[in-house]
Amino acid sequence: MEKLGAGNKKIKQIQSWQRSAKDRREAGIFIVEGTKMYKEAPSEWIKEVYFTQKVLAELGEPGNVPCYLVEDSVFEKISDTQTPQGVLTVLRRPEYDIDKIITGNTGDEAQLLLLLENIQDPGNLGTILRVGEAAGVTGIIMTKGTVDIFNPKVVRSTMGSIYRMPFAFTEDVCETINRMKKAGVTTYAAHLHGSEVYTEYDYSKPTVFMIGNEGNGLTDAATEMADKRLLIPMEGSVESLNAGIATAVLIYEAHRQRA
Repeated sequence: MEKLGAGNKKIKQIQSWQRSAKDRREAGIFIVEGTKMYKEAPSEWIKEVYFTQKVLAELGEPGNVPCYLVEDSVFEKISDTQTPQGVLTVLRRPEYDIDKIITGNTGDEAQLLLLLENIQDPGNLGTILRVGEAAGVTGIIMTKGTVDIFNPKVVRSTMGSIYRMPFAFTEDVCETINRMKKAGVTTYAAHLHGSEVYTEYDYSKPTVFMIGNEGNGLTDAATEMADKRLLIPMEGSVESLNAGIATAVLIYEAHRQRA
């Protein structure tokens, strides 16, 4: 196994990828850190792995991908975390067909989708992927204005769900909503001025919850296209929930109805 120093071009490339979404996108990769994310990564996605000596001794060397050994001090330079775990994995980006996400599988399972419009907080997006997997969401579609799903903070927040949750991007949210409607998916807009409390609707059939930007909510154009506007009731002086919590409330109601 090759040992790399701080000046090695691969080390400098990792540092560039950690800083730049554009560089990651052009290279078609994303980066994960830590033992859990390394162990759960689909083998066909892995391009290369970087280990410290201690972690390599604990995990062993994988035999089918390029691996590199780095000193602890060098690993700190390529890590995006305050407490590096000693293993960093570079992976190919997965690609999913947006039409297959919208139309769902050929089995009996009805689609349970999320349409995210301009979500900005990495923690929110990561949480949405994680809770989405837990509640049975079958796919997520994001507008181009949403934070980079391969942002290291988003990836960490997913706790591995990024490996298992199908997702796609759209440049035209209204056109995507139309495609959903044609596929028989009922579109629900989470809205402060919803006409009915969210528990009053039937989510047993193909369903998409539309979640908007943390500060501004859904755009008027997306809201007007929704089949229904739903309301999450709140007590006290609270005006709204953050996007991750609002999503969890809605999809777990769908999960309850489908159980």
